[in-house]
Amino acid sequence: MMGEREGYYRMDALIKNAKKGDHLAFAMLFKENYPFLVKYLMKITMNPDTAEELAQETMAKCVQKIHLYNGKSKFTTWLISIATNTYIDQCRKMKREKNWQGQEEIYRKLKWHFESRNEEWNDCLEALGRLPEDVRIPIILKHYYGYSYEEIGEWMKISPGTVKSRVHNGIKSVRRELKLGEETESHYPEQQTTK
Repeated sequence: MMGEREGYYRMDALIKNAKKGDHLAFAMLFKENYPFLVKYLMKITMNPDTAEELAQETMAKCVQKIHLYNGKSKFTTWLISIATNTYIDQCRKMKREKNWQGQEEIYRKLKWHFESRNEEWNDCLEALGRLPEDVRIPIILKHYYGYSYEEIGEWMKISPGTVKSRVHNGIKSVRRELKLGEETESHYPEQQTTK
């Protein structure tokens, strides 16, 4: 029991000194908590390289945010919180990148589709540009950047259902506009002039 209490006071002193900018205190905190952090991250990532990378990133964030540690929870709990959020952010980023790559492929296919039908790709972009901003932004965030309806709703301060509705109705509007242009051309062929 005495050793645990001494460890607590020692950790508390290291944290206080680290908050004051003491580099040695940071080094000691790093040395004592890094192995624990890597083990935790190994369990959630199932990848040693990713765990090491995230542990280093977590400790860097710890250095930047040490002044935010209030002591209400154990220091290791605070580190786990930072590590978990860092991991979640990395997963989101990887998902967005994967979605973006998929969207790039869709973009190329759509462009080929429009060009193969002798339609201008710019017509599609112009139709999108004519949408109100509160409809256009969710479409771009969802289908170009790959964000979820929940994330978009949070940023725009609207419900995910409203985001989904705006995306759906906006895409329908763009499709209608493109079809209307197509029908107009087919219903009104160039008039032939007679002499």
